[in-house]
Amino acid sequence: MDFVLYDKQGDVGVVTMAKPPHNLIDDALLEGIGSAYARAVDEGCRAILLRSSMRHFCAGADVAAFTDGLKSRSQQGLLETLASLEDVAIPTVAAVHGAALGGGFELALMCDFIIAADNASIGMPESSLGLLPLLGGVQRVVQRAGPARAKEMAMLGRRHDAHALERWGIVNLVTSEDELPSASMSWANQLAAGATVALKGIKTLANLSSRIGVKGADLSQTAVSEEMWATADCKRGLEAFMATGPGSAVFEGR
Repeated sequence: MDFVLYDKQGDVGVVTMAKPPHNLIDDALLEGIGSAYARAVDEGCRAILLRSSMRHFCAGADVAAFTDGLKSRSQQGLLETLASLEDVAIPTVAAVHGAALGGGFELALMCDFIIAADNASIGMPESSLGLLPLLGGVQRVVQRAGPARAKEMAMLGRRHDAHALERWGIVNLVTSEDELPSASMSWANQLAAGATVALKGIKTLANLSSRIGVKGADLSQTAVSEEMWATADCKRGLEAFMATGPGSAVFEGR
């Protein structure tokens, strides 16, 4: 059975986790998501929407299968897995409903944007098992909300509602569960209609800044900008601005 489904809807690659009962993470699920992301890029998608068809977004890891694999996996292998999800060249949106716990929350954190249903339950409970978050959750909450909130979430292991995490800057938007599919797809479509190479550059600089600081990102600014200047979309955007004002360009992703 295929536990990760892929569908191209316009310029959006829709990646749906469908592993009964609760999308528990193992190596196969991570590899399936990574393969779907790569397919989206190969097929010319300009944004990715990650969602779940199960009752929950993802209730965490299949502890027996997943932790054994992580214990034996090299640090380089883990970094490559995380990078394949977090550094994919197009914007990613997570549509979170139900529980997003442990590794499930970490999957959402690897996306550029998190849209959450108002009934979502989100947390990092690993400390109750004598573990720490294994897919970079602590450091990614630090990026979004600072070290105090990261320590609170990981050390206390509590579940939090989406509105609290929106206030903390971890979740971008909270909506009703009924409106989550349309709201998250609306964000993905808006991103897919943007200047794809410029958005890639923004993502690259933001990720570099959060990892190695502003100075490190500044050192890459010129190279990232040169890729943008070479695009037809950049020329199109500037010409539209001069002719009809801001927000009037129609970008083609190249």
